[in-house]
Amino acid sequence: MKPELHDHDTLLLRSYLERIPAHESPLLISYLTLRKAVGVIGILLPFVLALGNMFLQEPQLQGSISAYYHTPMRDVFVGSLCAIAVFLWAYQGYDWRDNAAGNVAGFAALGVAFFPTTPEVEPTRVEQVLGALHLGAAAIFFATLAYFCLGLFRQTGAGTPTRAKERRNEVYTICGYLIIGCLVAIAGVGVLPEDSPITPLAPVFWLEACAILSFGVSWMIKGEALLKDAPQAPLPR
Repeated sequence: MKPELHDHDTLLLRSYLERIPAHESPLLISYLTLRKAVGVIGILLPFVLALGNMFLQEPQLQGSISAYYHTPMRDVFVGSLCAIAVFLWAYQGYDWRDNAAGNVAGFAALGVAFFPTTPEVEPTRVEQVLGALHLGAAAIFFATLAYFCLGLFRQTGAGTPTRAKERRNEVYTICGYLIIGCLVAIAGVGVLPEDSPITPLAPVFWLEACAILSFGVSWMIKGEALLKDAPQAPLPR
């Protein structure tokens, strides 16, 4: 059984880790690397899927990110989401909310990966049911990512936040509202008629790509790839 850390213990551990130079703390490096890995996958995924399918099959964009499940890029799509799920499960935040959100987002990512979106041409009844499950998992996944940005990532420990932390919070806020805005816009596109003039432009693909990029950027910043605090004086030995 893992020992339970109380709020006071967690704050002490966080304060200690933040005072250690990154190159001297393997634990800190592992957490920052984990966050950056999640961010890199999120940032690259839309481009890799689109460009890979253009090279392997056809130059036309698919209607959505999820539609690449039905292309030669299926393994990349599923594998990337499985990697994100594993990273989210492994992520341990500062309290139970971080851990719960990571677990929920991880399970939702697996749902997106293994419940394929409904094919556009003559779907069967089973494919329609799987597609409905896919949409539900995707909604939970993106909503949880928005919660990370707007709720968890913006928390500040004891004391006055640094200027870099304030700038990070501004970016988290932008990313979170972009994710929410994209979800609302995707729902709006879903009620448009099939012959809408914007349908050939693959609006759902671009909106999903924007949401995933926002997710990736927020996790890259959380991993201190950008906007990190100035190094503090090392602890006395």
